[in-house]
This record gives sequence, structure tokens and C-alpha cells, in this order.
Amino acid sequence: MQVARHVVCALSGGVDSAVAALLLRRRGYQVTGVFMKNWDSLDEHGVCTADRDCEDAYRVCQILDIPFHQVSYVKEYWNDVFSDFLSEYEKGRTPNPDIVCNKHIKFSCFFHYAVDNLGADAVATGHYARTSLEDEEVFQQKHIKRPEGLFRNRFEVRNAVKLLQAADSFKDQTFFLSQVSQDALRRTLFPLGGLTKDFVKKIAAENRLHHVLQKKESMGICFVGKRNFENFILQAPRTDHPALYRDLLRTSRVHWIAEEPPAALVRDKMMECHFRFRHQMALVPCVLTLNQDGTVWVTAVKAVRALAPGQFAVFYKGDECLGSGKILRLGPSAYILQKGKSKSRVSTEGPSDGLGGGPGLGPTL
Repeated sequence: MQVARHVVCALSGGVDSAVAALLLRRRGYQVTGVFMKNWDSLDEHGVCTADRDCEDAYRVCQILDIPFHQVSYVKEYWNDVFSDFLSEYEKGRTPNPDIVCNKHIKFSCFFHYAVDNLGADAVATGHYARTSLEDEEVFQQKHIKRPEGLFRNRFEVRNAVKLLQAADSFKDQTFFLSQVSQDALRRTLFPLGGLTKDFVKKIAAENRLHHVLQKKESMGICFVGKRNFENFILQAPRTDHPALYRDLLRTSRVHWIAEEPPAALVRDKMMECHFRFRHQMALVPCVLTLNQDGTVWVTAVKAVRALAPGQFAVFYKGDECLGSGKILRLGPSAYILQKGKSKSRVSTEGPSDGLGGGPGLGPTL
């Protein structure tokens, strides 16, 4: 008799991860729930929200009759996620701690704990995303330590697993998974990848999971502290001011989900694709230019609003999330370019009668 495959499911105390664990149970897997404590915070009543979430996750495990574990990554979260967040913030950048948390905590610390300590055959989360592997293929893989160094690719015998957008395009969370490693992705299941949020809520309601239905959606950290946006807003005459629009940026070295840049980009040094720098924003057509150091220039087909250093540019080709890079530099704004064109026009036209006084010919301030 075949032993049931063991899947360790990350539980947040919310509806998505609860239904993910339920669906895994229905598929006949041996499921273990794990709650990660990453942060110590109190709500307005002085109650630790992490403790409340932990209780909700434990109750899910009781209802589903599966083992429950709790792990603390408060120290790791501070060192690998929050310190980076503060550092970026101090530099005036706009960081995204949720992407960094998935990379270092959920798909590194938790992943290795599940595999090495709990003997998981695979891990699962409640993210709305899919991969190119069927469930059966996830379990058929054997872990092979690959050669390191320059000639590693000569020994590769496996095809890269692709990260694909969820069926529910509005809830798709591949943006937040764009820095996840290939090794972790190969052994990850996303049970909600083909479902809509409304259907997930319906499943929860029909399976005694009402306590997680009543909770507010988790919004991540977003921003901490105060920022003096007021002075800036007062200087922009309207929200579509050209100073807010840019069509060029440069990223850090890109993390490619497949570990290597797309073949077309390597071959031609340029490639058409799409990108976004905020979750749920419309995908923007762009051209990538690959630099020798692994960074890329991103040229948007038309200028986009509110690009900021520190954000992640996340790249897509069709349904596939290719990976992401942190935005380090921005090209000139549409406002600067317009001023440049205006000055150029003035200098080339010149005063027609030698007396000046025409439009745009006064002294430069």
C-alpha cells in the first residue's frame, strides 16, 4: 500500500490558506499545517494579532483533523526583510516587503523547515498562482544536488518550472512570488490557482470554516512611519502632472524564475514583454535590454505614472511570470523631456527681428 504523500501547508489564519489545506485533504494527501510567526504587533486593543491569527490557524487544523505546528521567524524576518525595508525607506525609496518576505521567509525558511524537519514531499500556500507542473509531477521529482560554477548548465537534466498567473486575474499573486527560487517552486503546490476568490469563500462557508471568513483581508506591511508627501502633493498641479510620468528605468540584477534569462533576451540582448511595479496594476508593454552585469533597462511603450526606486519591476510573457528586479534608476520624467524640447525649439528658432520679446524668448530663470 502506497504511503500518502506528505504536504506541509502554510496557514496564516485566513480563508485562503485554510481552504488550500482543505483541498489538499480532499485530494488524499497527508497534510500538516504550519503557522509562521514573523512579527510581534498589537492591535488597537493591545492584543497581539499574531497570537490571534495563530489561534485561528490552530482551529482550522482541528476542524480538518490535521497536525498543527508553529514556528517563529521573528528574528529572520527582522534581519532579512524589515531591516532591508528600513534601509530602503531611509534612502527615500519605496520598498515592497511582501516580495522579500516570500523570498526569504516563506519559500526559504519555511520551505526548508517543511522538507528537512517535517519530511514534506511538497509544500503548499494559499497564494493565487499556478506552476507549469501538475501535482503528480511535483511528487515524481527527485532532489539532485547540482554542480556549482561556470559549467553547471551542461549538467542540467531538468526543465525549468514556470510560474503562471492564476485563473482569477484580479486575485493573481505572482507579483509577490516573483523572487521565489526555482528549487522551492519545483516542490510547491498552489491549490487555489484555478479558483476565484468568491468560490474559495463558498468552500469555506460549506465546510465549517466560518471563523476565517469573518476576518479582514491581510494587506501586508505596506508603509511604516510618516512621510512628508503633503509638500510634494502641493507642488503637483494635478495627479497627471508630467513630472510623475517616465518611460525608462534600470533594475538591479534580475532574479529570473527559470534561473537564467529568457533565451531570446540572451540571443538578441533585447526582448518585448510586459511589466508591472504594483500588484493588480494593468500590465505595461515594454522592451527589455540586457546588460552584461545581469541588470536590465526597461523601456515602456508609453510613459507610466509613479515609478519609484525601490519598487520591483515584475516581468511577464503571456501568462508566465518571468521574474523581477528592484528598480534602481529612473530615466527623465515627461516634464523634463518637455522642458528640454521647449528649450531646444527656442534656441533653434531664435528672435526673428533681433529685438526679442516674442513668446518664450524672455530671460531664462
